[in-house]
Amino acid sequence: MTLKSRFVLPLLLSAALAACANGPDNSVAYVERPAETIYATAFESLDRRQYPLAAALFDEVERQHPYSEWARRSMLMAAYANYESTNYEEAISDAQRFISLHPGNRNAAYAYYLIAISHFEQIMDVGRDQAATQQALAALEQVVRRFPESRYATDARLKIDMTRDHLAGKEMTVGRWYLRRGYHLAGINRFQNVLRDYGNTSHVPEALHRLVEAYVSLGVDEEARQIAAVLGYNFPGSEWYEDSYDLLTREGISIGETIEQADPTFLERAMQRLFG
Repeated sequence: MTLKSRFVLPLLLSAALAACANGPDNSVAYVERPAETIYATAFESLDRRQYPLAAALFDEVERQHPYSEWARRSMLMAAYANYESTNYEEAISDAQRFISLHPGNRNAAYAYYLIAISHFEQIMDVGRDQAATQQALAALEQVVRRFPESRYATDARLKIDMTRDHLAGKEMTVGRWYLRRGYHLAGINRFQNVLRDYGNTSHVPEALHRLVEAYVSLGVDEEARQIAAVLGYNFPGSEWYEDSYDLLTREGISIGETIEQADPTFLERAMQRLFG
């Protein structure tokens, strides 16, 4: 999955530009030099998109001048350079180290955000293990929880929605696999997970339809009828409701009257009984 973010540098950019302006030269020699000089050279490499070199130079600032203000700045800049070079584990490590050493710094929000998007960039397609997706979700939620009013929280909320939709997609993929092989109860568990844990995602209509399919296959007509009623009430024009309606009609299971009489109280009771 490649959803490369371009929202990752704004807080540090002004400081970096100021450093370049004050740096005496742009020397790239790996000898003892003032912190400002190494920093300016590192930022020049960053500006040229030489990200691995930039990360190494920012690390050099910290190595040669570990207690300087430049070392503190370089820690996050190295994290950003590693992020841009898709060296996500190093980016996470650099940002975590910054947080542990400077937890109250005004750029801590950026460090948490950089950790989150480094996990986010490692999300794999729904056919693969979703450990990275779970890590991304936890890190994004931490950004929102710790810094709800920050510019990073706005982007994190959008990515949380995308991540939750991705996790729901994984449940759907597994559930469909079970249905195709006749493991209906296992499939039902997966589709119920979508409704319970990811009820605001785009996968809900299909999850309801797949439950209808599963219950029809098991011969549990009343469950199928009530789920179709929920689907028809909430997504009346969707292709998934049409598929459920056609399926129940072919099986001789009437749902028209149930849907016409459906009211919020009925639907709430049905949802609680079926998926609670």
